Amino acid sequence: EKGIGDGSVSYGLESPDDTYMSSWIGTIIGPNNTAHENRIYSLKIVCDKDYPMKAPQVRFTSKVNMACLHQAHGNIEPKHFSIPSGWKPNYTHQDVLTKL
Repeated sequence: EKGIGDGSVSYGLESPDDTYMSSWIGTIIGPNNTAHENRIYSLKIVCDKDYPMKAPQVRFTSKVNMACLHQAHGNIEPKHFSIPSGWKPNYTHQDVLTKL
């Protein structure tokens, strides 16, 4: 995984053999002074054939209670989170993880 910025988010390919660069893992460390402070959350990011024109699918693999998530399976609900619903092709995995 590659640490980004202040180190609160990181991401990397799930498998080094993924020549299509479609399956990624991400990590978010909860921000200070929040209910999520110092907690570590793991995510799976999947980019289909239409990426970057279409937002990647993002799913928390760690249990977390957030309004923008489907609680049963951890998928981000686009109607409750600005990145998937307002996706732009120049957004990056870092943008998604940082906004979460």
